[in-house]
Amino acid sequence: MIYCCRSTSIGRFSKPRIVCDILKRTMPDPRLLAEALAILLAPVLPVLVGAGGKAAGKAVEEVGKQAGAVVTDKVKEIWNRLRGKVEEKEAAQEAATDLAQRPDDKDLQVVFRHQLLKILSADPALAALLEPLVLASTTTQVQVRDQGVLATHGGMAAGPGGVVVGGNVTGGVHVHPPGAAPSPSPDRPDPEATLRSTYLKRLMEQVGVLSLAGIDPAAAQGEAELSLDAVYTGLRTRSGEDVPEVETTHERRALSALEQLNRHRRLVLLGDPGSGKSTFVHFVALCHAGELLGHPQVNLKMLRAPVPGAQNKKQPWKHGALLPVRVVLRDFAARGLPPAGEPVTALHLQTFLATELKEACLGEYVPFLFEHLRQKGGLLLFDGLDEVPEADHHRDRLRQAVEGFVQTFGECRVLLTSRTYAYRNQGWRLGGFAEAELAPFDRAQIESFVRRWYGQVAATGRLGGEEAQGRAQLLLQVVLANERLRGLAERPLLLTLMASLHAWRGGSLPERRQQLYEDAVELLLNLWESHRVVQGPDGAPRLMQPSLAQYLDAGRDQVRQVLEELAFEVHARGDLAGTADVGEGELVTRLMRLRRKPEANPAQLVEYVSQRAGLLVPRGVGLYTFPHRTFQEYLAACHLTDHGFPGVPADLGRRDPDRWREVVLLAGAKAARGSAFAAWSLADCLCPEAPGAEPSVEDAWGAHLAGQVIAECADLEKVGRADAAKLERLRQWHLHLLRSGQLPARERALAGKTLARWGDPRPEVMTVDGMGFYPVPAGPFRMGEGEEAHEQELAYDFQMARYPVTVAQFQEYVRESSEQSGDAGSLRGLANVPAASMSWREALAFCRWLTARWLASGRLALGWEVTLPSEEEWEKAARGIDGREYPWGEGADLERANCEETGISTVSTVGCFPAGRSPYGCEEMSGNVWEWTRSLLEGRAAREDLTASSPRVLRGGSYGFRSRFVRCAVRYSNHPALRYRDVGFRLVLLPFSSDL
Repeated sequence: MIYCCRSTSIGRFSKPRIVCDILKRTMPDPRLLAEALAILLAPVLPVLVGAGGKAAGKAVEEVGKQAGAVVTDKVKEIWNRLRGKVEEKEAAQEAATDLAQRPDDKDLQVVFRHQLLKILSADPALAALLEPLVLASTTTQVQVRDQGVLATHGGMAAGPGGVVVGGNVTGGVHVHPPGAAPSPSPDRPDPEATLRSTYLKRLMEQVGVLSLAGIDPAAAQGEAELSLDAVYTGLRTRSGEDVPEVETTHERRALSALEQLNRHRRLVLLGDPGSGKSTFVHFVALCHAGELLGHPQVNLKMLRAPVPGAQNKKQPWKHGALLPVRVVLRDFAARGLPPAGEPVTALHLQTFLATELKEACLGEYVPFLFEHLRQKGGLLLFDGLDEVPEADHHRDRLRQAVEGFVQTFGECRVLLTSRTYAYRNQGWRLGGFAEAELAPFDRAQIESFVRRWYGQVAATGRLGGEEAQGRAQLLLQVVLANERLRGLAERPLLLTLMASLHAWRGGSLPERRQQLYEDAVELLLNLWESHRVVQGPDGAPRLMQPSLAQYLDAGRDQVRQVLEELAFEVHARGDLAGTADVGEGELVTRLMRLRRKPEANPAQLVEYVSQRAGLLVPRGVGLYTFPHRTFQEYLAACHLTDHGFPGVPADLGRRDPDRWREVVLLAGAKAARGSAFAAWSLADCLCPEAPGAEPSVEDAWGAHLAGQVIAECADLEKVGRADAAKLERLRQWHLHLLRSGQLPARERALAGKTLARWGDPRPEVMTVDGMGFYPVPAGPFRMGEGEEAHEQELAYDFQMARYPVTVAQFQEYVRESSEQSGDAGSLRGLANVPAASMSWREALAFCRWLTARWLASGRLALGWEVTLPSEEEWEKAARGIDGREYPWGEGADLERANCEETGISTVSTVGCFPAGRSPYGCEEMSGNVWEWTRSLLEGRAAREDLTASSPRVLRGGSYGFRSRFVRCAVRYSNHPALRYRDVGFRLVLLPFSSDL
């Protein structure tokens, strides 16, 4: 049986295109059949769905007159057999209706095809019935005037004015618009194919090697290179899969970076420095290029390989091999933007790409490339938006060029990368782009990377196989057993550097990140400025090039001081957001000031530095840069510890925390290595006074940074009397930071973590007897939403807890009751966050214990009890009487709740979201953790039966769910014996017994 009709898109055939992939099968393939049906039906869905019945039949007949009665009859018969199944499923009906309104929309076409696939996969009999109808069309040549039509087996598809020439469809088929020349015959070389192959090979060379310049000593010296395909480790994002609003389980699966790219035609991939953004761009480009070239290993199969820890589940990619086009945006800003004041259009970006290709001797490919992007699409990869200078409004102008280019080449899928805070906080967002943020490496990714890295080191011959495996295991043991080192390893760049240093140091690593950076900087400086020795003709070593210090007759420390000063100055420039470019003239001038040898001249120095890689690497003609912003920041911090410490770094951090935050923290860490006094001095300069009535934003940021300095550098077990007063001042500041709203939500959450390390002083958070409750009056209220909305009456007053139960409070219960948590590990973390990973039964046991305790102490009046709220009690306390969408009112607000989009990605300190309080004063009822209720999910009678073992309702949403799932009316459920890391509980005081 011959199967045809597989196309790169399934929309209205407005342009002639080739239908390919003729497959022989013995059974219907639901995937191909769904694709063929989508191609067949898409052009006529406006009349099929819009008219229906006899009217639809007449409309199809009108279309069919252009292709013959056979196609007309089959289209009618196919739709009549399929329509019932489509109308049975709401999602399929919606997909058909939407596509009928916009038949050219590529995303709607994909959705419709997906719904057809689900129908056919679930009903093999229907698939078997429809297949011969699709195959029955036998036209061999069709002239099309308006609509495109489809013929299979003996025919093809054509667009307006197009002619499809085919025979019995078992071989090649060509589609030509009127007046167009036919494609080259098989026995003639295709110039486009030849040029495209050259282009793709060049791209693979550019992106196929993991750049370890300045990281791996051997690779930087040219002794070895690591292939990207050999060490690449799949990346996850902070976003999880959407889930139904009612489920019995709800562990969310983090989506991989590739899944995000697969889902979104236009995607901005965000991440911290060194999180793997550029590496992902390179790997995607590499695999697509390899697939198009027919590479046996580097291809889409490799691209779809499972992310470590994903139980061998392949990543999805449903768009085939796309022609990749990679643009480093900093290069475009430097060489492609017009002078300031001139308008910027897509043409500037197009011209830049053309110029780059011409300089690579690929100028002849330029027209073919752009025609391919227009007609067939491709994959546009824009790397490093945050690294573009702001001078002359570069970012705004570059954004205009990108948006225009994307619109011009609308068939393309698009990926753009940027640092998270830069993209979100500085108004760079591009219209029509989805966003996804890279997540840190988890344990499985760390283990996979280290083993692959050492495996590749062994493959290069630098270590034996057994020794490499032993080194990998040793490194993993050290990293995973040390909380600080594991925190560093979560960032791919730093894990790479740690692996390199581990090998370089013979199997050991420093514990603190400042020391790790120091070791790395020394390693890189050694590579950059050391002498080079070669073997002479007589076999004796011969000095080929002296070290830089020898050449200048200057001390090595002096060379480093020049680099520290340069790092500080380029970091301080107001027009830089990313790693700075250092001009050759500026670098040489600074170094020449060190020379004590008259014969040293600038021309020779230029030749020297241009041939070196290490702490500075060549960026282009006359330009150098630090290998990563991390090194630039650390060297700037080193400069500040010797110049104006602690006042200057404190002032910079308070005034411009986005730029100087890491520099300040690293300066504090470096200075504190010599004396703990330095850390406290810096903290004192950052935060000189207690919070006043109306503290400024600068004061707030100063206190926040001071807290991070102390948390990272100070030994809290050795705090003197004077420093104890400073620590208490910081505690009071951090309480203010939690409640004031002067810092963004993610920073407030970080302040809460810092406060937890010192000991949170709030009794309502840290003790059970200090818990706060708010009264909720009896009476009616609006419950539910949409069709489920109704008036509900509560006939009694009650009191709802201000916060969910915290880790500290549950720990107190464990100590005094001798009960043990089923997940003891959940109680080892921060004490001022909600107690999560608690089962319903454990929560109920806590309530029983506290009821007895408070009745005995007189805190609880006779006849009252502590218990879990019912679903009705919870919802009234959360939204009041007016049926509001969220506790604060209408509309999601990421500053009022810890949900997925907020970006905290874990439980947060209670009290971080005071603006999200409910009408009665309860906090954290939207987001942070799901909260158990005592209500059963099913049934109307006896829903508070505490002896039943059926699923119980959860309310409130959590940090891992999107904002629409943290609405007041959203219901969820779980079995009472199960526990999840984002499920906690809140208490209610009731004036009657619920038979606890």
